[in-house]
Amino acid sequence: MTSIKDVAARAGVSVATVSRVLNSHPSVSPDAKTRVLAAVDALGYRPNAVARSLRTDQTRTLGLVISDVLNPYFTELARFVEEEARALGYSVIIGNADEQPGLQDHHVRTLLDRRIDGLLVSPADGDSVLMADVARGGTPMVFVDRWMPAVDVPVVRADGRGAIRDLVAHLHALGHRRLAIIAGPAATTTGAERVEAFREALHAYELTLPDAYIGQGDFQADSGRRVTEGFLALPEPPEIVFAADNLMALGALDAIRAAGLRVPQDIGLAAFDDIPWFVHTDPPITAIAQPTGDLGRAAVRALVDIVDGRSPQSVTLPARLVVRRSCGEPAPDQRSNL
Repeated sequence: MTSIKDVAARAGVSVATVSRVLNSHPSVSPDAKTRVLAAVDALGYRPNAVARSLRTDQTRTLGLVISDVLNPYFTELARFVEEEARALGYSVIIGNADEQPGLQDHHVRTLLDRRIDGLLVSPADGDSVLMADVARGGTPMVFVDRWMPAVDVPVVRADGRGAIRDLVAHLHALGHRRLAIIAGPAATTTGAERVEAFREALHAYELTLPDAYIGQGDFQADSGRRVTEGFLALPEPPEIVFAADNLMALGALDAIRAAGLRVPQDIGLAAFDDIPWFVHTDPPITAIAQPTGDLGRAAVRALVDIVDGRSPQSVTLPARLVVRRSCGEPAPDQRSNL
């Protein structure tokens, strides 16, 4: 049976070089790659289907690394990515980073070893040496939802700034002045952007965002619960808690109810990232909805464009405010009388 050592000997390279070629490592020279693939074909080291994919550099497989598979937003995003990829003739392998940069990089390495044609990533933080190396090495890559400013690849994301302005205007019109935010990790672009947008929107109404009204979360429910408990313990608690993602909003709701308080009679709650069951909570939660389906489809199309040799532009789509009743809004049958 032919071994990797036989391939290396025939190609006149090291075993390590053969391994790098088979795993599409960017550091291999074109000459070495040509000789290794010729040896693979000549010796029949791989089954014919794999040998053909090596010759064409096409596996019809895309990789997707999402920040947290338990977050309904990312679960839905992954669904739309898979659907669009399948429609274009691709399969998708998914890795869950669980909001951990180290685990994210592990999945990226594993996917590259699988010889994927392209990579979609929603980064768990704003900096990764590996991600920068992957981009420089020529692997087709697109960021979706989040991005890394120092890595020059297309980004497909929603712009939440307009929707956050709409939310603050809505809360101001309802008479609320003490507004707090449960922020996502500052190391993520979405975490930093949503706090900045919230602060700017408050400033437009001559409202401030005191340090005590900024709670540092991590896009997980436990952090939403912990931060909200801190807000409720303040001498002057906020009138509204705005959670910068849906899981932190659910944690906040748990903390409010555990304290024996009611939404919105005692304190209001709003969330970024609408999810289907927000309409079924009591009361239904006012939220900012991202165009998840459009984002997933656009991200796949951009990545396939790169795979096919085209140069797509970044895509930014608007988010929108969905008004329900968790911030003291009147019931639907009362709104027409206002």
